[in-house]
Amino acid sequence: MLVVVTDPTPDDTAAQAVQVARLYYHQGLTTDAIARELGLSRPKVSRLLTLARRTGLVEIRIHDPQAGPQSLEAQLRARYPFLTPQVVSVPPGSPESAWLDRVAVAAARHLGQLLRPGQTVGLAWGTTVDAVSRALTPRPLEGLQVVQLNGSANALDFLSGFVTDTITRFAANYGARAHLFPVPTFFDDPATRAAMWRERSVRHVLDLQERADVLLYSVGAASAQVPSHVYAAGYLDETDLDQLRAQGVAGDIATVFFRGDGSFAGLPINARSSGPDLGLTRRAQHAICVASGLGKVDALRAALAGELMTTLIIDESTARSLLNA
Repeated sequence: MLVVVTDPTPDDTAAQAVQVARLYYHQGLTTDAIARELGLSRPKVSRLLTLARRTGLVEIRIHDPQAGPQSLEAQLRARYPFLTPQVVSVPPGSPESAWLDRVAVAAARHLGQLLRPGQTVGLAWGTTVDAVSRALTPRPLEGLQVVQLNGSANALDFLSGFVTDTITRFAANYGARAHLFPVPTFFDDPATRAAMWRERSVRHVLDLQERADVLLYSVGAASAQVPSHVYAAGYLDETDLDQLRAQGVAGDIATVFFRGDGSFAGLPINARSSGPDLGLTRRAQHAICVASGLGKVDALRAALAGELMTTLIIDESTARSLLNA
């Protein structure tokens, strides 16, 4: 709470009201203490405080830490009517890594309230979704299935287990069955992907993806301070990145890339990607994007332009930048 005491125009009563207000609000004295110090009665002190408030000599402003996120949510709903936003408050001056922690916890709570027995959850692996997986609260859900949305096979992740650990952690938390997708993240030749997609074991995973009730993902961005895993883990070389920039690519969802206007059709790299057609984010009942960090603002704006989500869970600093830019 901020109290502003304004100096009055020359007037004995107003001047006395300001004197009382400064002692009460700035120095924290009680009305009894003020009465003793100024030689006034306590009722007189109370009347002077009332006068100061009524005449505008004292202005009280309440800074509600929740009002910022609520205002940002309202602005996001107004700008994107299809969107259900959840803006997470973060400590002033905190680093982006702390924002991600807060957003991951909020996303984990949202999932805990949303998920039901028998549902299918599609997960696009990455730094943000991994953080969410570590913030989950155990809650067994009968018949829940967790399916990986994009392949992860490259030399690094075969050794690190980053992707499989994320998916299996989600499944273990809910007592769910995990359906991994052990295909390359990017194929060298689109024809190889087309042939692979005809295999029955692969078609089983693709069918589960298409039927998913809930999708959980973030937007990838090469410029993020907390790097998106697909950019930081060697999936793309400099030639790939140069081509993406030349084609106006703003980011990716599940290693499927989209332009600044949210469109994704016709990008050559998507013909080699193992991720789903991003129309899936428009068909799913719940398409939840979790995003944190100023480096993701451009990618988020593009994804929202394409209506590639139904729910956005975001920290207040990133949300403010998204709205202001």
